[in-house]
Order: sequence, then structure tokens, then C-alpha cells
Amino acid sequence: MQSIFARRTIGALLIGSCLAGMPMAALAQQARAAQAGAAPVDSNAIIVTARRRSETLQTTPVAITAINAAMLDNKASANIGDLTGSAPGLLITQQNSGAQAANLSIRGLTYADIEKSQTPTVGVVVDGVTIGTNTGQLQDAFDIEQLEVLRGPQGTLFGANTIGGVINIRRTKPTMKNGAKIEGSYGQWNTWNTKAVVNVGNGSSLGAKFWYFHNQTDGFYNNVTTKKPSGWSKSDNFGAALRYRPENSTFDAILTLENTVQNFDPVVANIANSSELFCAFEPAQECNRNNTTDLYTTFSQSATSNYKAPAATLEMNYDVGGVKLTSITGWRHTKEYQTQDFDGSSTDLYYVDRRQRYTQVSQELRGAGKLFDGFDYVVGLFYFTSNYNLTQCSRVFGFSPTTPPCVFDTNAQSVYGKTESYAAFGDFNWAVADKWRISFGGRWSHDDKQLTNSFASTGLVGSGKRGFSKFTPKIGVDYRPNADMMFYGSWSRGYRSGGFSPRAATAATAGTPFQPETVDSFEIGAKFDALNRMLQFNVAGFISDYKNMQQNTTIPGGPTGNQTITSNVGGATIKGVEMDATLRPMEGLKLTASASIMDSHFRNFVVGNIYNGAIVPFDYSNNRLIYAPKFSGSINAEYTAKTGFGSVVTTVGLRHIDPYDSQISLGGLTPVMSGTTVTKVIVNGNDARVRTATQDLLDASMTFNFKMQGADAYVRVFGRNLADTRTTTAAFTVAGLWSFASALEPRTYGATLGVKF
Repeated sequence: MQSIFARRTIGALLIGSCLAGMPMAALAQQARAAQAGAAPVDSNAIIVTARRRSETLQTTPVAITAINAAMLDNKASANIGDLTGSAPGLLITQQNSGAQAANLSIRGLTYADIEKSQTPTVGVVVDGVTIGTNTGQLQDAFDIEQLEVLRGPQGTLFGANTIGGVINIRRTKPTMKNGAKIEGSYGQWNTWNTKAVVNVGNGSSLGAKFWYFHNQTDGFYNNVTTKKPSGWSKSDNFGAALRYRPENSTFDAILTLENTVQNFDPVVANIANSSELFCAFEPAQECNRNNTTDLYTTFSQSATSNYKAPAATLEMNYDVGGVKLTSITGWRHTKEYQTQDFDGSSTDLYYVDRRQRYTQVSQELRGAGKLFDGFDYVVGLFYFTSNYNLTQCSRVFGFSPTTPPCVFDTNAQSVYGKTESYAAFGDFNWAVADKWRISFGGRWSHDDKQLTNSFASTGLVGSGKRGFSKFTPKIGVDYRPNADMMFYGSWSRGYRSGGFSPRAATAATAGTPFQPETVDSFEIGAKFDALNRMLQFNVAGFISDYKNMQQNTTIPGGPTGNQTITSNVGGATIKGVEMDATLRPMEGLKLTASASIMDSHFRNFVVGNIYNGAIVPFDYSNNRLIYAPKFSGSINAEYTAKTGFGSVVTTVGLRHIDPYDSQISLGGLTPVMSGTTVTKVIVNGNDARVRTATQDLLDASMTFNFKMQGADAYVRVFGRNLADTRTTTAAFTVAGLWSFASALEPRTYGATLGVKF
């Protein structure tokens, strides 16, 4: 294992070295010209706000990848999910059991569930507001000014649900000038979208931005039961942002009002096999299918999801005497009504009706400035509250597809949950000596959680209420021997709050809280600018110590016969090496590369499960961590050629992702006996069906930029997954009953026409 890890580490570093060496002659010539008297000009510097201050990417002692609007446009990105594999250690897959729901993983840390009683492990922050659940995290990519992927725990500045990292999204601000960007696209699967952003204003102090996005597709699945395409979706996102910046003032305020309305088909592919109960009731051709090409043929009954998510954000900034004061107020409300055929077969075995409401309100106040020369700070206070309710009706072994689930199920489950959190934080930089700086800070968080679980006929099952508090410090040091290189090291602790199990079905399990989990991350890294800053090369190594993991287990109990509870189990060690590089060897050409190598394993992962009708300890320590590929990487080329009519931008990119597991599940079992009694069961890895195939995703686009009656216009042709890799993105087995999966988008292509003025 260690030798493999070492070889892959060397391989990742060689990618960066090869990137540097490809056009060395041209680079050397330009470097000699710079030495002859031309001062280096860092025209390619990227400004990031990863630490709640504006800094250049290369001077920020954090493992971070910045992706700007042009990069997203040239990739023809539909949503942030198209960034999977583009940043080291980043996976983003769609969770079709919820609207705009994402399974996000950074450095092998993820939360693959849509229940709103628990927070994600990777935070998605939009214009300073954290999205408190997986639902809503899969953001549209059209109106993004810059997207930053921060790797490792970010609890000091971004809060408790960021033990894996943060995706920090900044949308474009109102320009306060008249202008617009409008585009339409059409592609395979009858996929089309129209998107528009319009700015108006007086040019200096007052402006407004209006936008409307429409996305629609027939879906890439073929349903042989309904004889129609499956996986269709239709969504609209619209809103307005009003900006006020008084003349001769340092005050700036932006009020954003928006809404998302989405309807989609929550289709799943059936991957059950003969060892599972449901296959005894399903047609033979619908069981024992593979989890690659067979995924795209489905058999499920019609289902639909309706989702509405109005939101409001008010951001105010005021610079008073060198101290920048910031207030960010966020409100978000979601309403979901979803039916879903979870067994994925033509037989009516498990069909649900889920109705949910969720509301979150947040307020952050912070100040940033310099206490004295060489010492800067960010300090603040944070408040967050959310509440949700869920009603679920289940038609289990109904064999009656025309009967509504809430008519069939006379004992529907209801869940109510509430969270209230507050925190105080500080982050400080101190230049303690020439070329040396220390960074330190921490966050104190308190979370009050409560949950009530009941059934329509049985009545109240149980409830729980508990508070959790944690201080999460961090400390780092960086050394800059010159303006073109930096070395840094850090230790930080991430914290994810405890809570209660939303699928508990007995008084004992519903009222028993699970405790917080923590991650201690140790990281060293280096950032280099070379060859007159035409080459940027960054590398980081890390070890994460994951403790008191929160994991789900299905056990007997309650009115439905079984229940899923969340409990704390053992831990895990994750270690890895990451790199990313950008090279501009000649005018118009940009090459980028990234790579991540991870080695991870569980420690003492023991939890109760069912064996021969009794609950005994199961040891999952041999299982893989989920959404944690051992190697992932990308290499991309972008070339801009000047033409008589404007320019042509050509992009080609390859993303490689090793196989990864998407669920902690049961592969082979080895019972440990004491006489005739089973004292423990050794789980010999995850079920093979929850493992993806190797993904080599080839993407390409060509954009023709030209003038049209004074406006900037463009035509883009694009293709994604051109090698037509077919595999799962997520797969689940359910307690020996059945299994289901979601499929990777197959080869797709299309064209876009747009105009900006």
C-alpha cells in the first residue's frame, strides 16, 4: 500500500513537472527578456476571499482552487457538478432524492443524505450565506463571478458544517451600468436552456441586476415501463439584486431577492440481485443487472418532484477608519413535494410520498482590518436558526400503483426538527519576523438541536433536545523567502454538530442523540511563481484524523419493522498529496493540471447490525471510505486565437477519477464465534455494486467570439464525456431488501448562442 501511495505521489508531482517542461524554450526566452530589464507584472493574479479578506491566490496559506466565470463558460458548465475532478480531491454528484441536492466530497469527507436534521460536511456558501442542507447546493453555473474550493476544515471562518471544506460562490454584483448577457443552448436529450442577466443603473451609486434562467431536459434514461424518456427536469431561477453605494461614501449594500422553481423526475436504476428480497417479486429481466450500461434502462413507475425555494440576502459593507464592517443577513425557505419509486422496478414494492418544508435564517456580523502594521484580523459573530417538518407516506408491498401512498399508508411518519446556533470567531495574521508570518484563530460554536418523531396512528414515538458546544482552533505559519515562493504549515480542527436520528422509530432511539464528530487536519504546502510568473505550481500534503464519525445503521424496530439510526463509531485516518498548476507558455495558451492522491482507512468502526435475526457488533474497519477515490486528476488546455472577426477559444480537458464507493455497505461477512454464539461479524468491504467504474471524462468546446451590431456575441459548440464513460455516480443497498443507483451523464453535446452588451 505504501509503495503504491509513493508511486502515485511521485506521478502527481511529475504531472506538474511535465507541465512546466513542455514549452520550456519559449518560457526561457521570455524569462531572459524579463531579466534584461522588464519588471515582472502579475497580470494573472487571482484575488480570492477564502479568509474573508481580499488576497491573491498565491499569497494565501490555504489549499485553494479558484475558478472564474470565463473558465466556467468555456467548459459549458451547466452547474457546479461539472467541476468534479477539476479541483484536487473534489467530487460533486447529484442526489436525485432531493431538488438541487448534491453529494459533495473534499479530501474524502462527505455527507450523502438529504435529511435536513443533519448538516453537510462540505459547506456551500453563496454570497456569504451558508446553505444549511444538501438540498439547494447544486447551484447553476451561469452568473458566477468566481468560485473558490477550499480544502480541509474551514470551521474558523465558515462554521460547523465545513469539516471537509467549503465551496465559496460569489455571484456577479450589479454593475450599476446598463448592460446584459443573454444566451440560449440546445443539446442532446432535447436539453435546452435560456439565461439572461440584465443590469441597469446610474453608473455610480445605484443599480439593479435582474436575471432569469430556464433549464429543461427530457433525460437520458429510457423507461421501458412508461415507454418514455426518463430523468426529465425543468427548472426556473429568477430574481433581482439592488445595489446602493452613496457618492463619496465607503458604504455599499446589496439586497438580493430570488426564487427557484423546479420539477423533475426522481428516477433510479434497479441494481437489486437475487440475494435481496425484492427480486423474488420482480420480473427476472429487471434483476441482476450490471451497474454500467444497464443503468440507462429503467422500469420504475412515474414519479415527480416539485420544489420551490425563495430566498433573500442583504449584504452591507462599511469602511470606517480602516476597519471594514460587514453584515450579511440570509433567509431561505424551501417547499418540497416528491413521489419516488425507490425499488426502480415495474412491480409496486416501495413507493413513497415525501412532503417537506424547511426555513433557515442567518445573521453574520464581522469586522476586518489592521491592528498595526504587520497584524491584520477578522473577528465576528454568527447566528443561525432553522426548522423543518417532513411527512412521509410509504406504499410498501402495495401491488397497487394507482393508490396514492397517503391513502394506502394509514400510519404516515411525521418528523419535526429545529436547530439554533450561535458562534463567535476570530482569525489573525501576524508578521512576527522578516519573511515569517503566523496565522491563528478559532471559533466557539453552540448548537441547540431538537427533533420529534411520530406516526399518524401510533402517535408520538419519541423526541429529543440537546445542546452541543465546541471550540475549534487553528494555527499556521508561512515563510516567504522571496516574492515568488511561499511555504506553509497548519493545524486546524473541524467540528460537525451532534443531533437526533430522523428515521428513528422507537422512543429509545428517537430520544438518544448522536454526538459531534471532529477532524484534526495537519497540512504542509508550498506555492511557487516561476518563469516571470508564467508558471504557478502549488502542492500540499495533509493528514486528517477523523474522530467519532456519524454513521447510519438500519436495525429492527418501530411500526415499519425497521429503522435507520445515526450513531458515533470509531474514526478514520486520511492522508494525501495534492497539486495544481497553471502554465501560460505563450500568448493565448493556458495549460492547467491538478492531481490528488489519497490513502484512507477506518479505525475501530464497530456498530450493531442484524445477523441471523439478532443484533451483534459488525466491524466495518475493512470497508473503504465513501466518495474517496485513491487518485483523481485533470489536465486542460485552453487556446485563444485572434481572427479577423474576433477570436476563437478552444478548450480540451481530461478528468480522471479512480473507482470510489458511495455507501458503507455489506460485502462478504465473516462471523467470529465463541462456541456456537456469534460474538462479532467482520465485514469484508463494501458491496461491489456501490463502487463506480473508472471515469475518464473527456470534455471539449470551441467558442467563436465576434461583434454583432456593436455587441459582443459568441457561438459555442461543446461536448462532455466524449469517451462515453458509463457508470454510477451514487448507489445504495437497503438492508437486504433491494438496491438502486443513479447514472453518470453519458456522452452529450450541444451548442450555445450568446450576446453581451
